[in-house]
Amino acid sequence: MAQKNIAVLLAGSGVYDGSEIHEAVLTLLALDEAGANYQCMAPNKPQYHVVNHLTGEPTNENRNVLTESARIARGEIKQLSDMRAGDFDALVIPGGFGAAKNLNEWAIKGPDGLIDPDVKAFILDFLRLNKPIGAMCMGPTVIAQAVADSDYHPQLTIGTTAAPSPYDIAAISADMERLGSKVAMRTVQQIEVDVQHKIVTAPCYMMEARISDIRLNTKQLVEALLIL
Repeated sequence: MAQKNIAVLLAGSGVYDGSEIHEAVLTLLALDEAGANYQCMAPNKPQYHVVNHLTGEPTNENRNVLTESARIARGEIKQLSDMRAGDFDALVIPGGFGAAKNLNEWAIKGPDGLIDPDVKAFILDFLRLNKPIGAMCMGPTVIAQAVADSDYHPQLTIGTTAAPSPYDIAAISADMERLGSKVAMRTVQQIEVDVQHKIVTAPCYMMEARISDIRLNTKQLVEALLIL
């Protein structure tokens, strides 16, 4: 069987202003362990802002999403606008606030914010080609915005209200439903698999979790994605 070629969409480097590093790296590890090839990519544009990860406060720095994402990819990364869905077997979107600041504006303006047009087009192309998509943490909000006002109504999860979370799972889930997606409640030990749309989502750090929980949750997502 030919190796699968997976697109990994990053949004910077660091949970508060980019891709969540644990989720991103553990995704790459899970893909490699499953025998899949991957290509990291990111939009080539300024980050929404830069956050000091020691204090949690924004700084006066200016950084580029592609350049910062290259830190995670060890320099092996491509510009999203140069990529084509037809060249890949599946897409994975790790989470982090950067996904909700640099891929869309959910962390700033909620579901009424804009989504990066290249990100939206890339996701919709995967859906039109009937190719699987995986998203974790805040990544499902990017899918929900990409398919808003379309004929796609996927079932997604960002977590559950039945277990501890540092975030307002109920409010985010309600906003995703307002955009036309369906929402499932899942713990960090679970994933949601929408077989019809070939979309797999995992809560990861949207829930209170240890890094070992994230390791297992990303592995679950990757394994289900490759089956689809």
